Amino acid sequence: MASPAPVQATDKSKSRKKALNPLDLYDIRSELSEEEQMVQDSVARLVDDKVLPVIRDAFEKHYFPSDFVPMVAELGLLGSSIDGYDCAGMNSVSYGLICQELERGDSGLRSFVSVQSSLVMYPIYAYGSEEQKERWLPAMARGEAIGCFGLTESHGGSDPSNMKTHAKRDGDDWVINGSKMWITNGSVADAAVVWAMTDEGVRGFIVEKDMPGFTAQEIENKFSLRASVTGALFFDNVRVPATNMLPGVVGMKGPLSCLTQARYGITWGVIGAAQACLSEALKYTQDRVLFGKPLSHNQSIQQRLADMARRITTAQLLSLRLGRLKDRGELNPAQVSLAKWNNCRAALDIARDARDILGGSGISAEYVPIRHMLNLESVITYEGTETVHQLVIGKELTGVNAF
Repeated sequence: MASPAPVQATDKSKSRKKALNPLDLYDIRSELSEEEQMVQDSVARLVDDKVLPVIRDAFEKHYFPSDFVPMVAELGLLGSSIDGYDCAGMNSVSYGLICQELERGDSGLRSFVSVQSSLVMYPIYAYGSEEQKERWLPAMARGEAIGCFGLTESHGGSDPSNMKTHAKRDGDDWVINGSKMWITNGSVADAAVVWAMTDEGVRGFIVEKDMPGFTAQEIENKFSLRASVTGALFFDNVRVPATNMLPGVVGMKGPLSCLTQARYGITWGVIGAAQACLSEALKYTQDRVLFGKPLSHNQSIQQRLADMARRITTAQLLSLRLGRLKDRGELNPAQVSLAKWNNCRAALDIARDARDILGGSGISAEYVPIRHMLNLESVITYEGTETVHQLVIGKELTGVNAF
């Protein structure tokens, strides 16, 4: 008896494959809630409509587009994960998506939001008095007050515990002396959250811009983060009232917990930069004809583009998992280190390779890879260098501190 003929699918839609998004091969988008998708879409529109048309000029001429501040404030992007105090109260994945879309525009603009949200508003919210929260958080959420984070010192770098800036009690006040270096928003900030050594250990202080003895100087001649303000802070017997000290934390736990918040956002942000570079490389290789065929028809080019997509997909999965852990309160700082290390390295390698694929055009700011590449040279360094994060993971694996 003859075997029955195999059943043929009659519904063509069942056999039709869904086209993959070149910038989202694993369809991470489908894992997002409706609210998370709305956040991503609103920030993407802001970047497309307001950032991309001006960012090349801002980068080339080395200025921060200040009209960006009220726009991000209006969307609730400043202190977005904080509940109350005129903040949006979004979840951690939404904050990550904010960073991703902003950095698709430029790392400098994402840095502004990261510093304001994770390094200034977060410590005030987590460790500040109610008076400090009421005074600063609503104003910062509305973009009416700008903050900066004073931890890094010129001699310290990756060793923040080697802190020379110190604060001493004098009656009801504290007197701060020292300096801080490589401070995003430094010369435009209304207030600086400054970490200083005291007889009790490291303490945080809110230093206001008009306090006598406090000066901020912009750092010029940067070839990275040119659309971001970077400054040096100097403290010469700056008298700070006791009410400006953050009462809720003593020791390095304070600044390091802030860095964990910022590093988390960076793991998402660099994905946006990498996506921008891959998008540019895809378009260029489809349009550029060499030896009688588009570049995208070459095996070596396809292999390089595929490697970019692999790295982006891995980074997306790491950050999404990280965000879900963070929202459940299960995040370990070492997990952030792993993602910061992996994702920054992936993004920088992608930017460099995209620049190379574009050939001579790759060094022109008319195309995005060179700008992202230069920015990412800073991003892979700040908030912990690649080596620092490797050693954090090494310590988790071996139990031995090799710093």
